[in-house]
Amino acid sequence: MAARPAQELTMKIAIAGAGLAGLAAAWVLAEEGHDVDVFEARRMLGGRAASYEVRTPPAAEAGDAPGQAPPERVDNSQHILMRCCTNLLDFLERTGKSHLVRFYDHFHFIEPGGRRGTLKPGRLPAPLHFAGSFLGLRFLSARDKIAIARGMEAVRREWARGRELDAVTMAEWLRAHGQSDQAVRRFWEPILISAMNERLETISAWHGVGVLYLGFANGRHDYEMGVPTVLLGDLFDGDVWEKHPRIRIHRGAAVEAFETDGGLMTAFRASGQRVAADAFVSALPYERLSPLFPELGLRIDGFRHSPIAGIHLRFDRPVTDLPHAALLDRTLHWYFSRDGGRALSLVVSAAHSLALMKREDIVALAVAELGEFEPRVREATLLSAHVIRETRATFVASPGFESQRPGARTVYSNFFLAGEWTNTGWPSTMEGAVISGYRAAEGILSGKGVGREFVRGRAPLSGR
Repeated sequence: MAARPAQELTMKIAIAGAGLAGLAAAWVLAEEGHDVDVFEARRMLGGRAASYEVRTPPAAEAGDAPGQAPPERVDNSQHILMRCCTNLLDFLERTGKSHLVRFYDHFHFIEPGGRRGTLKPGRLPAPLHFAGSFLGLRFLSARDKIAIARGMEAVRREWARGRELDAVTMAEWLRAHGQSDQAVRRFWEPILISAMNERLETISAWHGVGVLYLGFANGRHDYEMGVPTVLLGDLFDGDVWEKHPRIRIHRGAAVEAFETDGGLMTAFRASGQRVAADAFVSALPYERLSPLFPELGLRIDGFRHSPIAGIHLRFDRPVTDLPHAALLDRTLHWYFSRDGGRALSLVVSAAHSLALMKREDIVALAVAELGEFEPRVREATLLSAHVIRETRATFVASPGFESQRPGARTVYSNFFLAGEWTNTGWPSTMEGAVISGYRAAEGILSGKGVGREFVRGRAPLSGR
């Protein structure tokens, strides 16, 4: 029998890290007919898009001994996506999970006191599809609406400037385009702080303008917000991975060292075992990979993290009739409801102010503020409360940061990098993580003479 062409030979591929980047690379490589081993230090998959089992006493019975309340699974924080996240949606489709995301075309805003406003599309083409409902928003003045409309037009006009925008912060860009403090606080911040998980005084205008362009000034449906209908652990973990014939998941197996020989990687060690393969992917966080493998020479001195807080409250009765809402002028940024409005997941992005607060103080703050937006909270009994603070939730996309993000290729021809911190063209998002995994897979196949393009669509920082 004739030998198979080199590009058709089955490769053995080892991946360090089972966040979305590592999982995305594993899936498409396995679909191409290769054998993939994925090593994850934790027992759960999904990285920072994960669910936890928590045991805390019910808030209404705080005097009880810890551990008496039944365990409850919660996400570390509410994760959402948009229609423009084409690669994340592709990954969910490939793994059979796309039906577990519900998309919304309405955005609800609530002011302290309970007055609501809704941003929804009309019949006009993008970017004018929000014009009718936008003009009806009562929490913005007429002058601010005019300024915001001009700001959105500037987004469409200036997105193509690309790297020129990386010299200023988003706050500076907005001021230069005539945005008042109230317009920034009540319109731009609810969108951008949630998308970027950092204050506008810190993030690069290149990132901010890119996200606004791709989500709101490009396609008619790109802005639509996707909310998982299940926990993240059910969306990204589960037996789909164990059942795949070409993927082997090694849980509780931390990668500890890398072995190289000349320009090739030969193996890495995971939980004391030597793992040899034809090609390798590191989907580890940069703060773990750099000290573990200093020979790579990663430039991470300018990398910083921004925290996010997820506050999960359950009441004895419905406290809202909305599926989600942006909360204006307070510490809380958004809520997402389930179980008929009895359970709410509250999000505080760029949660620096909560870093040193006690759990009970955060819960008290959340309930008090939530009562300002949804008066029914004041009559309800709080049954349980969980606070999860992710201190290393995202990287900070500050001006000049882009030049430090590495690509997928390394000095070792069979070793590739993945992770949302690599140069994906996106900020720190699930979409960026999947893109990085796809690019690592493309690099591995290209090295064997196989041309595949898994990455779809445009990135916010792609310029023209």
